[in-house]
Amino acid sequence: MSKNVGLFWLKDDFRFKRNLALIEATKNHDQVVAFYLYKKQKFESQEAQKWWVLKSLEEFKKKLEKQNINLEIIEVNTYRSFFDKLFHKENFSIYWNKVYEPNYLKFDNYLSKNFKNKRIQFKIFKGNILNEFNEVLKGDGTPFKVFTPFWRNAEKVYLDKIPLQEKKISKCKNRTSFFKNTIKLDQLLSTKDIYKKFEKNWQPSEEIATKKLKSFIQDKINEYSEGRNFPNNFGTSKLSPYIKHGQIHVETVWEECIKIKKKGVNKFLAEIGWREFNHSLINFFPHMLSGNYSKKFDNFPWEKNKKFLTAWKKGLTGYPIVDAGMRELNSTGWMHNRVRMITGSFLVKHLLIDWKEGEKYFKNCLLDYNEANNISGWQWVAGCGADAAPYFRIFNPILQGEKFDKEGDYVKKWVPELKNLPKKFIHRPWEVKDKKILNLGKDYPEPIVIHEHARSKALAAFKNL
Repeated sequence: MSKNVGLFWLKDDFRFKRNLALIEATKNHDQVVAFYLYKKQKFESQEAQKWWVLKSLEEFKKKLEKQNINLEIIEVNTYRSFFDKLFHKENFSIYWNKVYEPNYLKFDNYLSKNFKNKRIQFKIFKGNILNEFNEVLKGDGTPFKVFTPFWRNAEKVYLDKIPLQEKKISKCKNRTSFFKNTIKLDQLLSTKDIYKKFEKNWQPSEEIATKKLKSFIQDKINEYSEGRNFPNNFGTSKLSPYIKHGQIHVETVWEECIKIKKKGVNKFLAEIGWREFNHSLINFFPHMLSGNYSKKFDNFPWEKNKKFLTAWKKGLTGYPIVDAGMRELNSTGWMHNRVRMITGSFLVKHLLIDWKEGEKYFKNCLLDYNEANNISGWQWVAGCGADAAPYFRIFNPILQGEKFDKEGDYVKKWVPELKNLPKKFIHRPWEVKDKKILNLGKDYPEPIVIHEHARSKALAAFKNL
């Protein structure tokens, strides 16, 4: 065992199982200190994730202390300013897992170069992904731009690997501190009303993530292929925030799924495949992080309409399935995937508002916000991404509601002002003529656009590309 302190840089990996960097640190050192770099500026545009991260830190700190490991939180303006000071310290080795965003990977190269120059021992490990993004390439060495062949090859690459022998966290001999000017969690925790709602719906921990996975596999995965499309039947796993923050590794998800012989497994694992594909896209085509993957969209005539954008954000568009989705997001920090597509399509193709506005709002509101998934998903809806929906695919919010929320239960849950409407009107409230049943414009908004007109306008704009 090394007499140096082993430092573990905690990022999106709040778990013990398959936490390669933390396992290696405890294997090599009697004393280990975990540290988290808190960037206040980052969470100004990611308010929902601030809650998840702080609750995760609170829970993970207790777990680490049982292993005689301190978790120290340091507030920083930039990672670089912190590490430029760390390069001058001595008697430590450092370990961390990768985060698959271009800026993080570029920074890993900067750290590697400087730690080598200072002769400081360090080791970087594979993060929460099945394959390194550059392991899955076409025969000519270029990246895939279409999902199906990508995932077919990615599965083969993963299956051909020799499985790593599962290792566990070792308990350290005693706890120690390493950094000065650390901050306490209670300085960061907030009592915002929205955070109280999160408390009712979520428990960020590795143990809960594992329970959710096992429960989903046992009770829901068999019907997943169909059930995942209906927002009110709880047919999805709701694992996405846990995967994003690393309470569970996607290898663990894969491992548990392939143990069983149920028909929904392949469809469910394909969702992990989309996550892998999206990480590949943003790393091979990083321009899509700040603009359109497809350059022809750079001149698209997006409209700036603050009134429409605000109505969309608040769930007051007059289209019940859209409004239900936005209110679910605003209340819980999560939205059903089918409804994400409907609400996204409505913003981009009914209102002709730039997808970047929606991406920014989701970034702030989603507990499971993941740069690769969010940006790729929005560009898929807008038609400007890789393997995207064609421009003429415009989700009809009325028909989508009637197909995937037949009884209107999802709408009634999130748009309670419509709860007494007869089923035939639940997705067409403007057809109600009796003001005693619904006073449109007073009890519930009139549609901010007419579907048929908006669709024709969007098609004309997209065709001009």
